[in-house]
Amino acid sequence: MVHPVAEADERSPFGSRSPEDFYDHHSVDHSSATFLNPRGLNIFTQWWTPRPPTRVVGIVAAVHGFTGESSWFVQLTAVDFVKAGFAVCAIDHQGHGFSDGLPNHIPDIEPVVDDCVAFFTSFRARYPPSLPAFLYSESLGGAIALLIHLRGGAGGAPWAGVVLNGAMCGISDKFKPPWPLEHLLSFAAWLLPTWQVVPTRGSIPDVSFKVEWKRRLAVASPRRKVSRPRAATALELLRVCREVQEKFQEVELPMLIVHGGDDVVCDPACVEELYRRARSKDKTLRIYPGMWHQLVGEPDEDVELVFGEVLQWLRTRAESYQPDLNEPNIAPASSS
Repeated sequence: MVHPVAEADERSPFGSRSPEDFYDHHSVDHSSATFLNPRGLNIFTQWWTPRPPTRVVGIVAAVHGFTGESSWFVQLTAVDFVKAGFAVCAIDHQGHGFSDGLPNHIPDIEPVVDDCVAFFTSFRARYPPSLPAFLYSESLGGAIALLIHLRGGAGGAPWAGVVLNGAMCGISDKFKPPWPLEHLLSFAAWLLPTWQVVPTRGSIPDVSFKVEWKRRLAVASPRRKVSRPRAATALELLRVCREVQEKFQEVELPMLIVHGGDDVVCDPACVEELYRRARSKDKTLRIYPGMWHQLVGEPDEDVELVFGEVLQWLRTRAESYQPDLNEPNIAPASSS
């Protein structure tokens, strides 16, 4: 199954097609909606489902990264999953994509986790509780997905597994602000929390996407803001990494980790540590030598390798999934 990024070009994820023609070509239905969160922000959500006769075999909740959104590369991966029989939903974090909020500003991760849990719970409620549901995450989304899991699932229902793609379990020293600026973040965040002053060692797109036209596509999104991290946001990202590292041993769900060996944004050594310390009985680690942070930004043959393994992992676990009917809010689906 060819990943839909092969049809994109440097201007549009849909290539020469309109969004409607793109969905028709892949036999995918698409919808979107917003909800008002407790902080008064309109949060954008969307979902993709397979058209008959394809049967839904599972649910995937997608969590994008710090510079991402649900409507660009994540959408293409969502369609890839839908073609394999999964119903996929995604959310734009505050300040990202079509959601309200100061662009790229997340001074506190907990409300973002709240938004994800609220939407994912409502989406899962549309399907029988016995249908397996997975988390798929990229970059910062990996830390958010782990925090969702550590809360005990959405709506009391357990997750069947998580895919961590380039997960932000630790920011690489090759990308962090140079010393001593990293150690002055607390003061800067207190004094001017939204100040876009934090330097990084390279532009995120430049060090994330290996293929040049995909790098241009990444910055072509009209909803993507390419700028330096804000002081309070940078401080929170570093804190989140420390929090998830302290809780690695509490991770118990089935887990597939895919990570570029030459990722200079999110440190591969940190996901290796997660793999070693997690209590998950079903865990797989795949570090791809020479690949960068955004695995969808690699050459076509490498994209097919990575996402072929991701899809195989999801399908295998969806086919063998046996819900624990003793868990709260889990009951056999009624027959029609």
